[in-house]
Amino acid sequence: MSRPAGRVLLAALAMLALAAPAAAGPMDQPGYAKAMTCSACHGVTGNSRSDAVPILAGMAPAYFKKAIEDYAAGTRPSAEMEPFAKQVKTLGVEELAAFFAGQSREATPVKAERAAVERGRLAATPCATCHGDAGQGGQGDPGNLGPAIAGQPAGYIRSQLLLFKADKRSPGDEPLTKMKSILKGIPDGTLGDVAAYYSSLR
Repeated sequence: MSRPAGRVLLAALAMLALAAPAAAGPMDQPGYAKAMTCSACHGVTGNSRSDAVPILAGMAPAYFKKAIEDYAAGTRPSAEMEPFAKQVKTLGVEELAAFFAGQSREATPVKAERAAVERGRLAATPCATCHGDAGQGGQGDPGNLGPAIAGQPAGYIRSQLLLFKADKRSPGDEPLTKMKSILKGIPDGTLGDVAAYYSSLR
């Protein structure tokens, strides 16, 4: 092949490469722009890297929508989340729920203490009814809104368990009554172990 012909071929290949569509990422998905409302705390794709903030990526839409409704109505009290939940409802909760459900979930990078994980493994037995043996939640069962908690930050799980135990999270929510009664009999330290166990699951 002559040198000029080779240059023409290389130029053509370069043009084809530029014309090829780039792989779709989260920025190309419906709901991305609206999800920026949540990104400062939860991460651009809902994969929080904080020990105190939950991961939204891969969350079941039904659970996401209920959480937003409860925050916005004040039935799940949170001075931080209530205004954002109201904003999410204005933006379109269906679209945002679908966006986060469609993101690949990355387990928390915050490592749990091994001894706590082992202690929590046995203590977590009562939780399997709603959250599944591997912490994967109701997995689409409309009668079970227990969320997937495997790989969630241990600090977040522990804080929520303590709120449930003190009836400060979703007071008056009838489906949670049994869970709260079980938690009342579990020492706070053991709840920390349960949190460590579920956080360690991958």
